[in-house]
Amino acid sequence: MVELTPNPSFSLTIRLETPNRAGMLASVTQAIALVGGNIGHIDLQEQNRKITIREITVDAYSTEHAEKIVQEVKALPEIKVVDVYDRTFNLHRGGKITIQGKIPLKSQADLSMAYTPGVGRVCKAIAEDPEQIYNLTIKQNTVAIVTDGSAVLGLGNLGPGGALPVMEGKAMLFKEFAGVDAFPICLATQDTDAIVETVKNIAPVFGGVNLEDIAAPRCFEIEAKLREILDIPVFHDDQHGTAIVSLAALINALKLVKKSLEDIRIVINGAGAAGIAIARLLQKAGTKNICLCDSKGIVSKNRSDLNPEKQEFAVESSGSLADALVGADVFLGVSVPGVVSPEMVRSMAKDPIVFAMANPIPEIQPELVTGDVAVMATGRSDYPNQINNVLAFPGIFRGALDCRATTLTSTMYLEAARAIASLVKPSDLDKEHIIPSVFDTRVATAVAGAVAHAARQEGVTI
Repeated sequence: MVELTPNPSFSLTIRLETPNRAGMLASVTQAIALVGGNIGHIDLQEQNRKITIREITVDAYSTEHAEKIVQEVKALPEIKVVDVYDRTFNLHRGGKITIQGKIPLKSQADLSMAYTPGVGRVCKAIAEDPEQIYNLTIKQNTVAIVTDGSAVLGLGNLGPGGALPVMEGKAMLFKEFAGVDAFPICLATQDTDAIVETVKNIAPVFGGVNLEDIAAPRCFEIEAKLREILDIPVFHDDQHGTAIVSLAALINALKLVKKSLEDIRIVINGAGAAGIAIARLLQKAGTKNICLCDSKGIVSKNRSDLNPEKQEFAVESSGSLADALVGADVFLGVSVPGVVSPEMVRSMAKDPIVFAMANPIPEIQPELVTGDVAVMATGRSDYPNQINNVLAFPGIFRGALDCRATTLTSTMYLEAARAIASLVKPSDLDKEHIIPSVFDTRVATAVAGAVAHAARQEGVTI
């Protein structure tokens, strides 16, 4: 059974008016607690001899749960609910990013240099020496976040408009964690060739391209074609970001159980963009025994429904996910909620490692296998060991932009993973701390340094 835990994604603020006498706030907090709301900040807004006005922040676990909380408060005698607002929607209202100039425009001289006529000289300089675009424009620090909205989070095909809030959030993360200026490009087409042509045509503005939330298998083809025709880094975060952070966490988890990447057997459930990329990077890191599963079970050579990416990892054996997990050392889930049972985990090898990364509900709830796993990780922030792509993509692009990399390679991904893993000191390493915090300020710098070094070693810099 899935446990429903209140979280900030469904956070609301209730503004209420009560008589100014003892016990009124207690009746409100009790009502909220009885229906499972998690109370946060309580702010006293106004108080006089007759009334008290407060704002109470409450986390719920769904929209329906939030409404139930509000109705319980409204039902209390002498309590007046003045206003209710959804904190997540309020945060997004008006958008989350803006464009701001780097220089002041306070005089005619400023305007003449920043725009006409002075800017004409700069335009001519770039036309005469195209390399100057990196010195004289935003290109050297700017990334396009490109999506067609066909695979937004775990929500499916929401289209370009539905994808925009995610891309805005991504742009915030780029800026906050690595100082990279990124901008959302949400395309009103899901045609592979049209996407490739559009990105090719806008590329002069950008120093890199981050592909996001594009459904498999088209995402593989789009990335491959763009890599062929562009001389700037192209990175599909759903593939490579997930793979890098998963590998980093696994490197440290294996230290705890004293097993090596070369000797373990890994089961990956989910054969889309993330699953395939994880499998490829694990192979690059030295893993020899990988069993890939999808909704039909083991990706077997006996099946006739495999695309080229799945065929790459097809094995001789066949069967269900449960069959694959028997005796496995590691489970990596990038699939759907609730597909793994406690019995399946108990069938794994000694000291099993389970990364259940489906979001927001993992393949198996950590509470169900607390005593059965050596290390547990999820994609959620309310459990230890969150596998979060923000540990990778800001530093990846920071490093690539800084060294003027023309492409990104699997060696650069491998070194990024090793850099992330190295930030957890041996003295700090334990089953609930195998990966740095997303707020660890060392991460982007370490990843950027590793990526730039690998790029120079491989000769893919200008």
